[in-house]
Amino acid sequence: MDDAKKFEALAAIMRASHFEWRRAALALSPDVEPFELIKRYWEEVGKDTAKFYLKKIDPARDLGEQMAELFVSSSVVMGEDAEVLAKNADGQSQARHNDCPWYHWHKREDLLAEDQPGCDYFIQVVVDEINAALGRSLRFATDEALPAGGGCCWRRFWEEEAS
Repeated sequence: MDDAKKFEALAAIMRASHFEWRRAALALSPDVEPFELIKRYWEEVGKDTAKFYLKKIDPARDLGEQMAELFVSSSVVMGEDAEVLAKNADGQSQARHNDCPWYHWHKREDLLAEDQPGCDYFIQVVVDEINAALGRSLRFATDEALPAGGGCCWRRFWEEEAS
């Protein structure tokens, strides 16, 4: 088996483990609202991801641009089809996921309703952690999403000016 096939198998195992963990945690805690559990999971992932991103961020550079670049690069490393797009007319940095294994896993597990909210919550935690660490006002918006019937997941990142 070549390295690409090994990586693909490991990425599938990692995603399968998420859904196995979800089932086990809910079986042990039947009174927990499923999405509250998922939010807690993505909060933990978001905090760890923000720590990693903060090591890479140059505070003197455009924060929205760096967030889009880091978000896309970490997605690509995990086997997702993502790219950074040119800034929009408002100067906001853009990231697009043309396809995403998480979307297909959520669909297969009949949990599509958790896909975009979980991803958006993860990004919000990352953004909040970065803002807290740097004293900045990074923002994001999801303009299109695969689980909502879109052709991709399209997000914008920008920093609001201090008032």
